[in-house]
Amino acid sequence: MTTQKPTSISIIVPCYNESLDVLNQTVSVIYETLDKKGMAFEIIVVNDGSRNSFEEKEIHIPVKLIHHSVNKGYGSTLKTGIKNAKYDWIGITDADGTYPNHLFGELIDKADGMDMVIGARKWADISWTRKIPKKILTSFASFLSGQNIPDLNSGMRIFKKELAIQFWNLLPKGFSFTSTITLGALTNDHEVTFYEINYFKRIGKSSISPINDTIVFFTLVTRLALYFNPKKVFVPMSMVFMLLAILRGIRDYQLVGSLGGLCLILFFFSFQFFFFGLIAEIINKTRRFIVGNKNI
Repeated sequence: MTTQKPTSISIIVPCYNESLDVLNQTVSVIYETLDKKGMAFEIIVVNDGSRNSFEEKEIHIPVKLIHHSVNKGYGSTLKTGIKNAKYDWIGITDADGTYPNHLFGELIDKADGMDMVIGARKWADISWTRKIPKKILTSFASFLSGQNIPDLNSGMRIFKKELAIQFWNLLPKGFSFTSTITLGALTNDHEVTFYEINYFKRIGKSSISPINDTIVFFTLVTRLALYFNPKKVFVPMSMVFMLLAILRGIRDYQLVGSLGGLCLILFFFSFQFFFFGLIAEIINKTRRFIVGNKNI
């Protein structure tokens, strides 16, 4: 699946209740940047049921405008854009002025031999209310994937359209789209690289809830780990229960000279988690083998 640097690209800009002025500024920067690259491109704006709708003629730059009649969510908006994209490479960014869209050229240059290039935001640019849970979440995802992930859910990136198609049924309707495709790519041997970018203060009010969405992201990462790399979840849990069982056994033996019921239960849980992980890993390997053969 790994290919040369993109020669054409479809940029998708999801839009929900964004200022028309900010949207015009965003697409203008994208247009100027890609026009300088001298490559074939298109800009797809997907209006996700915004309260104040707008028409294509109100956007100063030639774009393909798609409207959702109701708000369907960030992931659904991106999937609509991907389904309507005519090029094999996809770029995504937000319409709210937070990402340095003039750096799309650098992301494209980094894509030689890659399946996805992610714009990794600098930690200093992220507010402290989001920095702590994001750091914990990113560290957790890095452990589960076995690779360093500077930015799990950056909304500015480029990737092969085939990559999205491969994980299409797993890609959610909400903000977890980017986290899902990142973990999916990293745990399935795709070539992924990160390029450091700045992250600007959002123009307007964010719809992300730091507490609720962090819980959702943790749940998502764990679920994806169970799907893509189950041993990373089950084996550590097995080891924890084994350690507890050993400590309890030592305590029981010192006090009563034999192993108690709780010690045996802890040993049982340890073996259960180990064998659950073994079975899940066999299923995962079989699934990947079958999918791999279909793609040959």
